[in-house]
Amino acid sequence: MAFNKLGLLAVKSFYTTKNVITVFDNIEYLRRGNSRQQQAYSCLSDNQVLLKLKLYTPILVGTVPINVNIENSDLDIICCFYNTREFIKTITDNFRDEKNFTIKEQQNPDSPTVIASFILGDFEIEIFGQKIPTKQQFAYRHMIVEHNLLKEYGEKLRQQVVGLKRQGHKTEPAFGLALGLTGDPYMELLKFEINDTSEPLTKDTQ
Repeated sequence: MAFNKLGLLAVKSFYTTKNVITVFDNIEYLRRGNSRQQQAYSCLSDNQVLLKLKLYTPILVGTVPINVNIENSDLDIICCFYNTREFIKTITDNFRDEKNFTIKEQQNPDSPTVIASFILGDFEIEIFGQKIPTKQQFAYRHMIVEHNLLKEYGEKLRQQVVGLKRQGHKTEPAFGLALGLTGDPYMELLKFEINDTSEPLTKDTQ
């Protein structure tokens, strides 16, 4: 067995992102988490952020759900929309009065994309919408793979990733460095997933 330069076992395990990790389908898990996760829960719940986006199957993704956030990490919410104008109107009607509110459209190769950001309390919120089901979007797929890698490798990997993020690396490149992956870390991490399974992975599945 080979270990990479950070001492983590360089073995690829495979995880599914289909019908998986129902703990992330709502934010109740944050209420039982660490202090920053509990703060995130209060921020999102008190301001009914996900409720206001409920038509767009919102999911909180990124670093806070899997506890690799650093001090200035934001709260990333992905959504799926089918009518761009209606989605923009929903976001604008609900959040335009929040501090530093911005919204923009991008024409990405995979899907039209809408990105909004604003500040609520101690958090910057980013809403990222595409015409792709939320559990098929890259942000969700990366999070599930990273969540399971953290379950497999434990605190050592988490600390390595957090340390690399504090040095300025983004999340996926940080995981790539910690795991000794070569090539594009965004694509390499997706090699840890499979898209078909007879049994959904649950919170307690190892």
